[in-house]
Amino acid sequence: QVQLVESGGGLVQPGGSLRLSCAASGSIFSINTMGWYRQAPGNQRELVAAITRGGYASYVDSVKGRFTISRDNARNTVYLQMSSLKPEDTAVYYCNADIRQSGSTPSRPYWGQGTQVTVSS
Repeated sequence: QVQLVESGGGLVQPGGSLRLSCAASGSIFSINTMGWYRQAPGNQRELVAAITRGGYASYVDSVKGRFTISRDNARNTVYLQMSSLKPEDTAVYYCNADIRQSGSTPSRPYWGQGTQVTVSS
């Protein structure tokens, strides 16, 4: 039994900042890559940022220089620091983690419940 719980979404003005958090809990053996996806109305879900267990991060071009993904392996938590937010960043953001459960092989992806980020004046 593994769960990902997201928090930190909300309404922010253009140019503002938000910090999203996603904590994994349950019977976890290990967590590999963690990441954030987003889906805006009428659009496909897109990968925003991902980070490996060792800390290597990657980003979609549209958020490079503005968003920072990080993780705390001791707390099984991944973060997304979002700065200089634009209206086009408005979407539901979903946490994703590749997790191997205790006593199970192999790992598989798990998803958070989604958190709404709205950038508007």
